[in-house]
Amino acid sequence: MSSNRRDFLRKAAAGAAGITLGTSALGMSAKSYSRIVGANDRLSVALMGCGRRVGAFYPAIIDKKNNVDLAYICDVMKKQRERVAKDLTGKVSGKAALVNDIREVFADPKVDAIFNATPDHWHAPGTWMAMQAGKHVYIEKPCSHSPQEGELLVAFQQKFGKVVQMGNQQRSSPESIQIISEIHNGVIGNAYRAVAFYSNTRGEVPMPKKAPVPEGLDWDLWQGPAPREEYRHNTWDYNWHWYGWNWGTAETGNNATHELDIARWALQVEYPEFVEVQAAKRHFLNDGWEMYDTMDASFRFPGNKIIVWDGKSRNGYNTYGSDRGTIIFGTEGSVFVNRSGYKLFDRGGKLVRDSKAASNEAGTALGGGGDMTDTHVVNFFDNIRGKSSQLNSPIDMGAVSQMLVHYANISYRIGKSFDVNTENGHIFDREAMKLWSREYEPGWEPKL
Repeated sequence: MSSNRRDFLRKAAAGAAGITLGTSALGMSAKSYSRIVGANDRLSVALMGCGRRVGAFYPAIIDKKNNVDLAYICDVMKKQRERVAKDLTGKVSGKAALVNDIREVFADPKVDAIFNATPDHWHAPGTWMAMQAGKHVYIEKPCSHSPQEGELLVAFQQKFGKVVQMGNQQRSSPESIQIISEIHNGVIGNAYRAVAFYSNTRGEVPMPKKAPVPEGLDWDLWQGPAPREEYRHNTWDYNWHWYGWNWGTAETGNNATHELDIARWALQVEYPEFVEVQAAKRHFLNDGWEMYDTMDASFRFPGNKIIVWDGKSRNGYNTYGSDRGTIIFGTEGSVFVNRSGYKLFDRGGKLVRDSKAASNEAGTALGGGGDMTDTHVVNFFDNIRGKSSQLNSPIDMGAVSQMLVHYANISYRIGKSFDVNTENGHIFDREAMKLWSREYEPGWEPKL
């Protein structure tokens, strides 16, 4: 970690001492809800959000070796939490209560950890509310909805000292860990460029028309920290990703987070100097998709290092021979790495080594999941218990990777490139900095 990064974390931690939450959040002391967890203690966990991603956590929670009780199943849609309860009946330890409001879970001092798999706009607020209530958090990507939220997450973690693991699970892949370490040790010479990519065949999206709130959905609580809007057809179930910036972070937040994180890890870079983006909606031009579905982004870093993002949400052509992954170029060779393993090439393009992962982690399938996620969750558990001192994706590291997503989205939204302060990650462009934070529903604002 650079001295600049250490200074940033120190200042963020100092600033956090004055952070409180709005009236809709919790006003409890973390000390009142703290519990020392021993190496062999049983962990009490809760599921926050029961959409497509929740099934990825089942194996680790079910596995008796992990010594876990499932205390709560929480979702604002009644049928979602009932489905998960049905899925897990007789398979997990603990008598899980089904609840609508996550604040009931936060108020229970017996709960040790939360799995936060809510829509994007709930990720950061739900996580800092959990930390304030004394809980450890496994937070799904994207960890934040805005750059400021990433700063706040780091500040809250520094203040409350909780284990916060970001759900970019490839950080727990043995093959990725191995080859990134080799890259750092010079296996391809000086690594100078990374191309991160994603291709999918997402189809036409319905036009979001005003409609009654679906039965069983608490629409007000679903919106939570976000400014209130009238309900529109099909919003709550996944298509919120594409219906404007109030809830989602577009495909870059949805998927680029993973590959950009691998690229940044391989090149050992933090904040870029310059960001340039070309993005547009290219497919089904008259459907309800409100954002870009195709993006080319370039991030230039100190030391003349470059990360490129090639995102195609609705064109399945595998430009690089895979639907997702990262290619790292060095002065003496190159590496292709994804969830299936890696391939090492010499400078002439000859294959030197082909390491296939034993992992069954999903690629572009909705919800994903697999043994890479299992390993990531176990790493989270082990750090809570003190059995490991190496968290594979701590929030301060995840938040920096997440910044690349925010830069790309901001550049697209303002329609121009910009320079970045490599000391603290802030953008020099005033128009861009207007999007540094987001608007909150009154009463839900984080306050310094």
